[in-house]
Amino acid sequence: MAKEHDLVAAGTRVTASGEGAPVDVSRSATRTFLVKMQIDDVIEQESLDLAIWGSADGEKWGTMPILKLPQQFYRGETRMVLDLTVKPEVKSIRARWVLNRWGRVAPTPMFVFGVHASEVAASKPLVPKAVAKAT
Repeated sequence: MAKEHDLVAAGTRVTASGEGAPVDVSRSATRTFLVKMQIDDVIEQESLDLAIWGSADGEKWGTMPILKLPQQFYRGETRMVLDLTVKPEVKSIRARWVLNRWGRVAPTPMFVFGVHASEVAASKPLVPKAVAKAT
């Protein structure tokens, strides 16, 4: 049965940058997830940057995200595939977001959003595992 994970609960209202709780993905059969971010409400002149971070031990999260979604400014859904088959050491994932606000109105940003990861069938690798040598 496919695993479902809420990295950020649907309808979460945020006014500052932050991160979600760690989620254990070590028992995933496919190690491949469809990550969906749904933005339900925003105010003008602001942006949301969301990235997924991976950890081998649930404590150290490294210096670079394992997936970065495109910067968002409006309501709607964004989807990307997170393929952990190329990162066998990753046992936990978490979402981190950065809010940015500009303009002349209230300086505090505000987004209402959620992030969900659904396990999906693994895709075939783009690069063959073994390359035949010509003799």
